[in-house]
Amino acid sequence: MVVYTSVHCALLNELGASDGIAGVCEAQYVHVEPVLNGLRNGTVADLGEATSPDIEGMIRIGADAILASPFQNAGYGPAEKIGLPIIECADYMEADPLGRAEWIRFLGLLTDREATADSLFRSTEAAYLRVRALTDTISKRPTLLVGKKYGSAWHVPNGASYMARMYQDAGADYVFRDLPGSGSTPLTFEAVIDRAQHADLWLIQYNADMNMTYASLRAEYTPYASFDAFAGRHIYGCNTHNSHYYEEIPLHPDRLLSDLIAIIHPRLLPGHKLHYFAPLGE
Repeated sequence: MVVYTSVHCALLNELGASDGIAGVCEAQYVHVEPVLNGLRNGTVADLGEATSPDIEGMIRIGADAILASPFQNAGYGPAEKIGLPIIECADYMEADPLGRAEWIRFLGLLTDREATADSLFRSTEAAYLRVRALTDTISKRPTLLVGKKYGSAWHVPNGASYMARMYQDAGADYVFRDLPGSGSTPLTFEAVIDRAQHADLWLIQYNADMNMTYASLRAEYTPYASFDAFAGRHIYGCNTHNSHYYEEIPLHPDRLLSDLIAIIHPRLLPGHKLHYFAPLGE
């Protein structure tokens, strides 16, 4: 099987089915050890970018199927013409964390590991519901800002999105919860600071060789220092370069939820060691 995303490599590995991966796209983003070993020893082929994969390489390794994430208005180009079945795994479109996690059952059916998949999902479901219940009786929801601008746009999750649901379950008052839809919306910096300047907390996900600090954030764009969360040192960063965030969260949203609750309501999870986020250094 050819797998287009690191997320699905990780899910197959959780099922004990990584030995069925013959080739991958976007190999630079893969952190799954058995797949990395295969790339190093030649048993797993690096097939280039998902947008323009190495079709000859797929034929050469004798792939019997392609596992891919469907994207709106985007086809699969020459890959559609070589006769391999393309299995679309649309888990990323789920707005509910447990709904996305349940896609492991689809992969379990695909790999003849249904019992393992069911066990994994039930374990995740129980853990998520247990952690989410911690916020059932909270009386105050701290306001929350997320992200930062890239170029001229600051993309924020819409109110019916996967991440907005996570923020709600974690007991936050997400400042853009009223934006319609399940995707994200690009906003200007002015639109963000107008609504979120006084937010209690600020979470930033990024990918960089060096961890973000208050100094580097200010150097990147001086007006960031105008947010209360910057002045009060209430910013937490998640450097996806140094973690398996994208591979782990689809099946284990309870781990992210635990981090969020520990940040937003620390008294509810005393002693919790943050797994993905960390306070920004100076």
